[in-house]
Amino acid sequence: MSLTKEKKSGIFANFGGNETNTGSIEGQIALLTERISQISTHLQQNKKDFSTHRGLMQLVGKRRRLLNYLQKHNLQGYRELIEKLGLRK
Repeated sequence: MSLTKEKKSGIFANFGGNETNTGSIEGQIALLTERISQISTHLQQNKKDFSTHRGLMQLVGKRRRLLNYLQKHNLQGYRELIEKLGLRK
C-alpha cells in the first residue's frame, strides 16, 4: 500500500529534476498526488474507514497549499505540472 523507495525516487526524478531533489515543490506535489490516489482507492473499498478519510483530507489540503505557492511563484511551472499530473480538467 505504501510507496516504495524506488517509486519515490522515480517520482522525484520525473518531477523534481533528479532523485535527490526531494525538496522541490513539483516533486512534493507529485508524491502527494500519488499517495492521494492510493488512499482514494483504499477508501472506495473501505467506506467506513474514517481515520483514513481524515488523513486523506489533510493530504489534499497540503497539496492545495503547495499548488497555491507554486502558482504564485512559478506560474509556468504550475501550468506544466497540473497538465502532467492531470489535475484541474
